[in-house]
Amino acid sequence: MTNETWGQVREELIKRVGKNNYVTWIEPLRLADLHEGVARFEVPTVFFGDWVQRNYADHIRTELVSAGASVDRVEFALGNGAVPVASPAKPVAKAARPRAALAEDLPGAPLDARFTFDSFVVGKPNELAHAAARRVAEGGPVTFNPLFLYGGVGLGKTHLMHAIAHELHKRSPGLSVLYLSAEQFMYRFVQALRERQVMDFKSLFRSVDVLMVDDVQFIAGKDSTQEEFFHTFNALVDLNKQIVISADRAPGEIKDLEDRIKSRLQCGLVVDLHPTDYELRLGILQQKVEYYRSQYRGLVLADGVLEFLAHRITSNVRILEGALTRLFAFASLVGREITLDLTQDCLADILRSSDRKLSIEEIQRKVAEHYNIRLSDMIGPKRLRNIARPRQVAMYLSKQLTHRSLPEIGRRFGGRDHTTIMHGVRKIEELMALDSQLADDLQLLRRLLQG
Repeated sequence: MTNETWGQVREELIKRVGKNNYVTWIEPLRLADLHEGVARFEVPTVFFGDWVQRNYADHIRTELVSAGASVDRVEFALGNGAVPVASPAKPVAKAARPRAALAEDLPGAPLDARFTFDSFVVGKPNELAHAAARRVAEGGPVTFNPLFLYGGVGLGKTHLMHAIAHELHKRSPGLSVLYLSAEQFMYRFVQALRERQVMDFKSLFRSVDVLMVDDVQFIAGKDSTQEEFFHTFNALVDLNKQIVISADRAPGEIKDLEDRIKSRLQCGLVVDLHPTDYELRLGILQQKVEYYRSQYRGLVLADGVLEFLAHRITSNVRILEGALTRLFAFASLVGREITLDLTQDCLADILRSSDRKLSIEEIQRKVAEHYNIRLSDMIGPKRLRNIARPRQVAMYLSKQLTHRSLPEIGRRFGGRDHTTIMHGVRKIEELMALDSQLADDLQLLRRLLQG
């Protein structure tokens, strides 16, 4: 295979992975040789090679084969004399390179081209998070730092993180924006420790203009990583650099996260992405349908199908979108109209799963909203009656509406013992017969939770 062929393949990879990902991860690759079906590329660092292997090797092999090359496997190895990109803060290299080039030395996780503000459907459960993300993405000074987004799986946290990064790149191409997962932050810190390049690590992370860390709960319980994250956080805030963080729960609810980090994370704007409501789910489906109609021309979608899906699939957006993808693909293959009957046959397993999977977190949120108390108080230690009774109601409903064991429920309620959960359940069972208001509350909550 000639370098000319590799040049053609690179052109196709730009279209496949997007310009930003191409510049960060594909452009630095150098074709070394192609021998006996193995294409070998030189990479600047071991971490770089590992990342490209996991995320882009299949794309590269596919395009090479499409260009006529006989490739069974793609391998990546350090080039001769390569300067490690993961730890570029060597005095000569830093002094010789302009400030804007530092972003190349600290490649972040790939951004999904689909996750933009234009493709984010806004509804009541996520409107505050969307507005805050928009404000940060404008690139000007904001009154809150950090922006902390939290919520369950598939509610849009990562979508908003990617949208912010895309918008900042578009508005200010010279801005150093780093988006990565907490796991990647830890991986790079451990690598710096192993290679005795901690000062390079510190210098580089403090050089960014915007730091975005996804799933920060991952560093909980990892003492050395938490220590470095704490100092990085403080340094960037002192330099008036923007920080955006996401997690699956509020800072105060992340077990084994150091108190000083919780305090720092809570000093900005903490925004909860609530579970989607019916209107938001329907809006998401309507947006996706417009795309699928352009891909599957001629397919007929019967009235009521989208409404049915929005009503039945309530767990998270990813499952909802996956169901619609399967439905259109199936209807296209069998050449039939997408009716309610076809929908129920095609998605029988998803619909069954959605019927029986109600999370304890959903129950806690709904009960907290109903009784107008904070979710953190419900799972916290407070024993005031106006908090303890709703907590017992949530325990009772968790036992009745989920398949979780008492110890599992106890863990979701701030690590309480299973005997505490048993006591709460029995207390509600006793009071139901005596307190008509409580019985009405339980009936309403059941109806809301079971849709």
